[in-house]
Formats: sequence, C-alpha cells, structure tokens
Amino acid sequence: MPAAKSNGQPQLLFVDGSFEELAREMADYLKAEEAKQLLSKEAPKEEVLSKLVAASQALNTVPEKEYTAASNLMIHLVLQSADPKKHLPTLCNNFSKPLANSPVHGPGLSINALTTVFNLLDQEDPIRARVLMEVLKFLKGQNMFDALRPYLDRLPEWIEVWSTGEEIERKIYDEVAQVALEAGEQEIGYEFILKALRTFDADDKEEITSEEAQKLSLRAVKMAILSNTHFLFQDLRAIPSVQALSDSHPVYSQLLDIFAEQDLEDYNDFNEEHEGWVEQQKLDHEKLHRKMRLLTFASLASATPSREIEYAKIAKALQVPKDDVEMWAIDVIRAGLVEGKLSQQRDTFLVHKVTYRVFGQKQYQELATRVDHWRATLQNVLGVLRQEQANAKAQKEREMQELERKMNNAGVGQSGPGRRQQRERTDNDD
Repeated sequence: MPAAKSNGQPQLLFVDGSFEELAREMADYLKAEEAKQLLSKEAPKEEVLSKLVAASQALNTVPEKEYTAASNLMIHLVLQSADPKKHLPTLCNNFSKPLANSPVHGPGLSINALTTVFNLLDQEDPIRARVLMEVLKFLKGQNMFDALRPYLDRLPEWIEVWSTGEEIERKIYDEVAQVALEAGEQEIGYEFILKALRTFDADDKEEITSEEAQKLSLRAVKMAILSNTHFLFQDLRAIPSVQALSDSHPVYSQLLDIFAEQDLEDYNDFNEEHEGWVEQQKLDHEKLHRKMRLLTFASLASATPSREIEYAKIAKALQVPKDDVEMWAIDVIRAGLVEGKLSQQRDTFLVHKVTYRVFGQKQYQELATRVDHWRATLQNVLGVLRQEQANAKAQKEREMQELERKMNNAGVGQSGPGRRQQRERTDNDD
C-alpha cells in the first residue's frame, strides 16, 4: 500500500486528521468505551492506543466492505506511537483472526492488513521481523504458501538488514519451513530447515548440542532419508549440530551414514542389529528399503571402471531377481542418480553419467582407476590411428610407384629412338 513519511513516521496517504480526531472515530467504531473516556480526559497517547489496540479484536466481526478501511486506520494510529513495537504484536495477532462472516475473502483481507503493517515500517526497523513472524504463522494456518513464495529469495537480505540475532533468524527460517511443508513443498521446507540449523554457532558446543538444535537436526535427518527426491546427504552431514547426533542419537547418526555412503547390505545389517527400531520411530521401512536400492545402484554405477554393468551384478547388489533389473534401472534414471542405456541383447547396463553420493579418498581412487582405464583405451585408439596412418602412407607410396612404373612402360616422359627418328623425318621434309 502507498505510504509516505510525516514527522519520521510512515503515513497512509488517504488518512487525514489529528490523532485525537482519528482515535475518537476509531473508538466510536470499535465501541471502545475505555478509550473514549481516556480521550475525554486528554490522557496520554500511549494509554489511548493501548485501549484501542486491545479493542481491535472486534475488527473480525465488522462488515467485509468496511474491514480494510478500519484496519488501515488502526494501523495508522499505532504508527503514531513513540514506540510502535509495544502495540504491533497485539494488533497483528488480532489481524490474524480472519473475518468470521467472510469465509471466502476473510483470509485475503487479513493478510492484506498484516502486509500493510510490514510494508509501512521502515525497511531497517527490526520490528519488521516480529511482524513477519505473525505473517508466517497466519500463512501456515491458512495454507497460503503461494503468497510467500515471491519473497523467499529476499529473506536473507532482510534478516541481515534487521540484525535481529541468530535466534530470531532461526525462528523465521523454521516458520518458513513449516509454511512450505504445510503446502507440500518438501524441498523448500528442507532447504529452510538447513538454513535454520546453520544459525547455531558451530564453535559453541553447548549450543549445537542443545535440545532445540538436536530436535531440529532430527527433523532434518528424518526429512532427508524419507524424501522421494533427496538422495545426497553431504550438505546435511556437514552441519555441526547434525554431527552432534552421533552422541545424542547414535542410531539416527548411524542410519544417516548408511544413506550417505553405504549400500543395501549395510542397511539390512542395521535392521538386524536394531530390530524393530525403524518401526518404533515411525519411519517407513518400505520407503527406506526402496531408496537404499536406488542409492546402491548409483554406487555400483560410480564404482564400475568400464561403465558397463551386467544385469547379474546389479541383481546381486540390489537383492532382486534378474528380471526386475530393467525396472530398477528405469527408476534410478528417473531419480536423476544415473544416466545410461539398457542392452537387453547383452544383458548389460551402459552408464553414461552418474551422481557421486560422496567424494572422498575412495572416490578419488576410483576416479584414478577410471582415468587409467580411459588413458589405456585412448592409447590403444591412438596406436590404431597411427598404424592406420602409416598403412595409408605406405599404400599411397605403393600406388605412386605403380603409377610411375606404368608410365615408364608406356614411354611417357622419355626421349627414346622412336622420337629421334620422327624428328629426323620432319627435318628432311623441310
């Protein structure tokens, strides 16, 4: 909504009148008797505002067509306070209650009022962070993630400007994650949970091992391993509070390690060692088992120097019948872990491209082996090309020699007796 500055405070362009006049109008509209009495006694502005803000909860009962004007006037009055942050939390909380008599347009009117408060505050005012929290809570309750989506990229910039501290930053990111998850946006929700985890001070052991940090870390781990689209875990494992799970929740830490870099056989051993634990934690075993097969396929593809894998080898690694290999190959391609082509005639899968789950010493060794294999292949190709080049050169020399021999036999280019006799007859004729 358009805003202007007056005496250092934001103003709504269409609001006109002194504070006393507008406050009296608002008190009459809200039937705020205590505010009226204070105005009649010319009480201090802050006392009047406290009563008006308390009475603003009645705004969710006004006619739909009057809500915007009334809420704008209320916002204007609060922003005349010498310290608006005393009143804004209560006002925003009242705005967060949609119109009772407007089930269709009520949520839209409420979010408009909340965003008006946010937009009229100075961009560097830290109180914007608290208003944003109210906006996020409202969006989560109303499942209105799309209203937030256009502003996600600007959040880090806003938070940096507000300088509200790590705790508020973490709460904002956590709220955004919850709004996204409520809307089914799993990847965005996971991304913001990681942002929230990174706000814990990595050098403060007490902080990264706190109940809040460990609880949030567990949420991130569960989301990551249960996700149908998330297959890489290095970013998660690099976070100090997640690493601290090895002490506070060692079984979860072990499971995360398996999904990060181990195979199906390791997962099966884990289930035998911790029988019933997956079910107790309400983790979907079938989903986890399927995901481990896909990850095992990716590891197999990345560890095969020739990039050609026999069906039998895949079936053994995934612990499935050979007839199911092609189905799993299609699934792993769809997951974006591997690119390749099936050869039914040769019963092999040719790997074109693979995503490395981790890249450590083992992977460097595998890469070195593959580079050596490529070098040997290229040297063989180069040897063949050079031999073919030498053969072609020799063939060309033979052809030139054969052509020269034929020309010599035909007398082309030579001065023999026949040519001299012809010249002598020509001279005698003259």
